[in-house]
Amino acid sequence: MSLTLCKKENDKEGGFTSYTLCKEENDKEDKFEDAYEIIPVATTMNLMSSLEECTTGLYLFLNNRFSDAINFIYPWSKNSIYHALIYGILMVVKATLTFDPQDIQIGMTAVKEALKTCNSFRRKARVTNFPHLVSKQGLRAVKEVELHAEVCYAECLILKSTVTFIQDESMLGFLKTGINVGLSYQIYKDCQQVLTQIPNSQSKTYRHLVGGVKFGLGAFNLILSLVPPKTLKLLNIVGYYGDREVGLTLLHESASESHINNILSILTLLFYYNYIYVAFGVEMGSSSTIEDLFLIYLQKFPRCVILKFFYARFSMLKGSFKNAQLTLEECVFIQNEWKQIHHLCYWELMWCHIFLQEWKPAYHYANLLSHSSRWSQAMYSYSKAMLLALFPSGFAKSISEDMNSLFLKVNNLKIKFSGTSVPIEKFVAEKGQRYGTTTGWFPAQPILEFIYAWSGFRVMSKKLYLISCWLSIIDKGEDFLRKNPNKEYGTDDMTLLNLLKGLCLKHLGKYSAAEQYFNYVIEKEKLLKYDHYLVPYTYYELGILHYLKGDYARATKNLNNIRNYKDYSMEARLQFRAHIALEQIAKEK
Repeated sequence: MSLTLCKKENDKEGGFTSYTLCKEENDKEDKFEDAYEIIPVATTMNLMSSLEECTTGLYLFLNNRFSDAINFIYPWSKNSIYHALIYGILMVVKATLTFDPQDIQIGMTAVKEALKTCNSFRRKARVTNFPHLVSKQGLRAVKEVELHAEVCYAECLILKSTVTFIQDESMLGFLKTGINVGLSYQIYKDCQQVLTQIPNSQSKTYRHLVGGVKFGLGAFNLILSLVPPKTLKLLNIVGYYGDREVGLTLLHESASESHINNILSILTLLFYYNYIYVAFGVEMGSSSTIEDLFLIYLQKFPRCVILKFFYARFSMLKGSFKNAQLTLEECVFIQNEWKQIHHLCYWELMWCHIFLQEWKPAYHYANLLSHSSRWSQAMYSYSKAMLLALFPSGFAKSISEDMNSLFLKVNNLKIKFSGTSVPIEKFVAEKGQRYGTTTGWFPAQPILEFIYAWSGFRVMSKKLYLISCWLSIIDKGEDFLRKNPNKEYGTDDMTLLNLLKGLCLKHLGKYSAAEQYFNYVIEKEKLLKYDHYLVPYTYYELGILHYLKGDYARATKNLNNIRNYKDYSMEARLQFRAHIALEQIAKEK
């Protein structure tokens, strides 16, 4: 029932290598079809049948039959390790989408029950670790189901960390997350060592075990490679370091093979390339390999709203914003069961319209989010306010809104994770106070800064004419500030525009001019009153510019300068970016 991938020889379409989804020779024919409205629940369950049934549940999920998937998996969730794991995953996904306290509690209960179930199948009296046991007593010392239970238990620990991070706002919760992560990683490493001592097993469940370990170690290597060492120490994950290339390779292998975790592997890769890499990577590179693999899944599940959403996101990153809009609109209409997926689409639709400078539809989606989504009311209120700033004053009155009120209420709408405000929400709350209590600022300034905070210029970088359009707005802003000097904020505002102008010029390939504007920002450091983040962020942009020119020494010097700054807005994000950039440079030297 799992996916296995077969490459067609000499067959390429639209720039993508063509693949087909095939069954392995010894696999049973897929019993799941979209036409099946009622799928009977099994009356008996062993390891192989649980894997087959859970795959069917995942197929239901990928065909937008979310409740059917949950109801199908649940009956065996307290007696089967894979049912327990998949049910926990589905409940955590739902909790993350809704942010509803009741759903979060249900998710935590499901994960705790899953851990309990998996633990009941693990080896009892584990006085020694698995690799040592196998090396001393041989493979007969460990049952097959015990190895599967270890992998499922490790995966459940990650789910528990996710829910704990959302649910527990204390430092204790933060530390619990780190402990769970460390234990999970160690289990995966132990299982990997055991697998090296197992000959190519003829067991039908062996590939699921191997795939699960590849997924776990791939995800850990990828995640840990993104985190600066100091942060790992805070999480109590000492002695573990990730290799990004190893992580991506393992995840790609896992996603390309036939096993229960291949779907999680492809979703992890899609999230990394579409969001994490855009926010923290050095520069936008080609992702054709992952796109080839992704299209295989999309061919298999053409109506899957989650896969179609990522297809739209890939379109955005290529600069095909109109195509992305059409796909996102289709995603909204394709299913109504989990309306929270609509909110993901509204958010990206808002951005598509912002990039194209289509203010009214952008406002429409910001307004939809403010009325229907729990994720970040602070962000939605700020989005509405910054867009209203671009309209004639009468427009806000015509829709019974007040720009200043929207800016000012942002501060009271912030949410907290691990006892602290989300950095990006804290940032827009401070900006909301500034723009809501003062006058005389350039009307496009809030949206320009917002685009930068969300890496929007990088998303637009494939369409240079759009960068040029936004550069012309920045030029108008400079003229505005010169004609309307402001003693309190003038220097900070002009410095922001200098940074953004340098960034646009960098994307346009005008490196010398870009460097000049970045240097303007650094020269203003001691004159800044409020926006102290501008200088360290400029050092980052200057470092990347020198990296693109091939001057690794100057790139490293500028990136290292970031360490001299503390207590500025979005500090952790920049530390992550600098860490990744410095690692990239070190590899290429």
